[in-house]
Amino acid sequence: MFAGQYHCKLDEKGRFILPSPLREQLEAEGERIIFVKGQEQPLSAYSVKQWETVLAKAKETFDENQSRLFMHFVVSEAASSDIDKTGRILIPGRLRKTIPIEDDLEVVLVGMYHKLEIWNPSEWRRYLIQHDEEFENNLGKMLNML
Repeated sequence: MFAGQYHCKLDEKGRFILPSPLREQLEAEGERIIFVKGQEQPLSAYSVKQWETVLAKAKETFDENQSRLFMHFVVSEAASSDIDKTGRILIPGRLRKTIPIEDDLEVVLVGMYHKLEIWNPSEWRRYLIQHDEEFENNLGKMLNML
């Protein structure tokens, strides 16, 4: 279960060091990460185990046409990357282009239960501001969950 928000610097090759809590969780489920384009701006990152769960659920849930569309538009765009010995992970180049990386070469990792979202920091702040009122309207219900 992923939670939290982590700011990570990218090197010139597009790699970042996984924060320790995330690294431990991901390595427990394998040494490979699957990257998928998100619905909005961010990328999603799954452990291999979680990605296999997503694929199995899709296979069970979708009819033949939906399954083909899912395979053609989601799965065909997925890319994987290994966690190296120093805990770095490379965001594959073609997917890195979907996150407008700025001069500071930073990304924000956001824990989303069974996956991570990878955001451009400016876009993440913009998203939070845009949804602040919606959050405030639902805060009571959310806090009751705690």
